[in-house]
Amino acid sequence: MAKSKKKAEVVFLVCEETGDYNYTLKRKPGGEKLKLKKYSQRLRKHTLHVEKKK
Repeated sequence: MAKSKKKAEVVFLVCEETGDYNYTLKRKPGGEKLKLKKYSQRLRKHTLHVEKKK
C-alpha cells in the first residue's frame, strides 16, 4: 500500500490587533493553530499573530 503524503499548504499569520496579513508560511496540515509573537510593521511593536487560511 502506498501512503499518501500530506502536501504543505500556504498559511498566513494575521495580527490580532490590526488584522493585517504580515507573514506567510508553508506547513503541513493538521496539528493545532500557531500563535506567535511577531513584529507588526503598522504598530511598530511585537504583537500576537495567529494562523489563518485564506
